Amino acid sequence: MNISLAPVLTPERLAAGYPYTSYRQLIDELLEQQRTTGPNQSEALTNYTQLNVQRMSRIDKTLVLLPELREAVANLAGRYVWLVITEGWCGDAAQIVPVLEAVVQASAGKLTSRYLLRDENLDLMDQYLTNGSRSIPKLVVLQADTLAEITHWGPRPAVAQALFLSLKAEGATHEEYAEKIHGWYGKDKTRSTQQELLQLVQKLT
Repeated sequence: MNISLAPVLTPERLAAGYPYTSYRQLIDELLEQQRTTGPNQSEALTNYTQLNVQRMSRIDKTLVLLPELREAVANLAGRYVWLVITEGWCGDAAQIVPVLEAVVQASAGKLTSRYLLRDENLDLMDQYLTNGSRSIPKLVVLQADTLAEITHWGPRPAVAQALFLSLKAEGATHEEYAEKIHGWYGKDKTRSTQQELLQLVQKLT
């Protein structure tokens, strides 16, 4: 674990983050205006966001946490904040953010979550680059009392990240690798994400 004593952000900045329901509501309200989160706006991004809402809603309704993950969060001794850097147009975020929130909801108050938009928080995002890229979603686990970082995770489970890098190396277009990555998520049914989050939570205990 990468334990730091310095707070990652101020309590005021954390409080300005979105709870999950507010994050989802923001995306819905923007879609009604044919818009998405972030400064870049296009028909393609709006269409991705519409798909992402469907993905998040499906996972919210069907997700069943692994019993061992549910037990691990129930046994947490301390209290932590799960700070998630995300955007509504991000397909990986749509597949992962509902899983993160389900773990938080299973923790009986030992975990709380806040969602920050990447492009409104680039100074924070740039502390958590992946191979030099602002890849999201990114989970940063903070001590609840000090807001110091305990560990971080993301943007994808290891298998999905390896697939992504392989496809990029082969010169796949965005549409090609998005199709294959989302196909992988569909077959995996959140298992890899949950297994990696289980390992993370077990380290917290």
